[in-house]
Amino acid sequence: MAAEQGKTVDLSVAMILDPVPAADWLVIAPVALPLIFGAVLLMLRHRTATQPRVAIAALAALFAVDLGLLIHVWTGGPVVMTMGRWLPPFGISFVADMLGATLVVTAGLVALVCGIFSIGTVNDIGRRYGFYAFMMLMVAGVNGSFLTGDIFNLYVWFEVFLISSFGLIILGSGRRQIDGATKYAILNLVATTLFLIATGYLYGIFGTLNMADIARKAPELRETAPLMTLATLYLVAFGMKAAAFPLNFWLPASYHTPRIVVAALFAGLLTKVGIYALLRTLVMLFPPERSVLSGLIIWLAIGTMLIGIFGALAQNDIRRVLGFVVVSGIGSMLAGIGLGSEVGLAGAIVYAVHSMLVMTALYLLAGQMRRAGGSYSLSDLAGLYRSHPMMAAIALFLVLAAAGLPPGSGLWPKVMLVQASLADGIWWLALAILVTGLLTTLALGRVFVLAFWRVKEAAERTGSEIATTASAQTAVLILCIPVAVMGVWPEPFIAAAQTAVAGLLDPATYAGAVFPVEAVQ
Repeated sequence: MAAEQGKTVDLSVAMILDPVPAADWLVIAPVALPLIFGAVLLMLRHRTATQPRVAIAALAALFAVDLGLLIHVWTGGPVVMTMGRWLPPFGISFVADMLGATLVVTAGLVALVCGIFSIGTVNDIGRRYGFYAFMMLMVAGVNGSFLTGDIFNLYVWFEVFLISSFGLIILGSGRRQIDGATKYAILNLVATTLFLIATGYLYGIFGTLNMADIARKAPELRETAPLMTLATLYLVAFGMKAAAFPLNFWLPASYHTPRIVVAALFAGLLTKVGIYALLRTLVMLFPPERSVLSGLIIWLAIGTMLIGIFGALAQNDIRRVLGFVVVSGIGSMLAGIGLGSEVGLAGAIVYAVHSMLVMTALYLLAGQMRRAGGSYSLSDLAGLYRSHPMMAAIALFLVLAAAGLPPGSGLWPKVMLVQASLADGIWWLALAILVTGLLTTLALGRVFVLAFWRVKEAAERTGSEIATTASAQTAVLILCIPVAVMGVWPEPFIAAAQTAVAGLLDPATYAGAVFPVEAVQ
């Protein structure tokens, strides 16, 4: 409606009139870049030789942008951009704080490494049917989840990466892939439905979906609104997304079915989005409710750790072993959320970064082992140490890292979680973490002993061994670098996690970035 003639309308009360600083555009680049290049790769679907070069260039640029965003946030605090120039909470905000920026950088490295690995492992058929386009769309969805400041758009970005992951998991249309995709889809759709129900309920209570606005209004509504119901719904929905006990059975039933590079992407990224969502909702938005639920979360964490690692011990297929190890690691992150202390939450965040790197590397290593030994079965693999000594050394290093032993990255988050458990007097949680570490050593040590140390007789050769590719070897080596750095120099990673935790426990800085003082006066 037009304003009355001669009357001045003050747009500053509703819209952002100041120009956006150039550096602040970094907050949407991790989403915009993969979406743009995903469309480009879709148009290049018939140029299968060109696709890997375009994808690797795009993923390298994305990782550089992610690093720039992390540096910007670390030096200047949270970065906010609100779409349409509307003031929040009316405009949809993207917010990069230390938690989101750290996970976006890690996800960017995982995606880049998987892109490099795919050069020699995804054939022309996979490229023609959209592997790289689906991969870009999935990365965009994951990054959007880490950066959105609006809880409904968190749901939207969940849908984006779920749709693309459906495409990736059925790529090839094998019977096993369709079976795995069915289990994966049904359970994730149930979780998504619960997420949507909870979000509709939240909007009915708060009248807003902006996370910073919810964090500001929650203390005023706590006495009258059923926030415990909301927190419980989000715990169930995101716990299912993260593959937490007892809703974790879909992951080991599906992650062994797609191409190994797809399984590596899933293991490195998807469950961590569920953990991120739990941190954002339970710790930042509903901390008193999280405190009430802490005992339940701790027991769920223990169940997830132990069920996961017992399942890994019972498997004969390397991919199934790793699927259960992913589940077990989710339990360690849940332990930090259940503890809720600064040290515990920082341990959960450091563990999430560690798990994204190490589990991706282990899946990619399993792909190399399959090419070198002709099988994923521990009954068939043997003698790889003699034929591939470098692969054996990398495997030993990653096994130690995953088990939480030096010199890998897994040691320090487990130390932090045990320390936080003992500080709160929850010795049984500390014991569960230590026992899980021991059992992880046994489960992955068994894989190492059977596949690398066991002598392979001539009669055991399968005849399907394929030489490993330089791109696959390079990909795993790249991931080993940050894993080693975290093991010997953990201080920067712990400092980043502590800064992220400070923003979760006291969201005033986060809310202040979204609602600057001059905008609300």
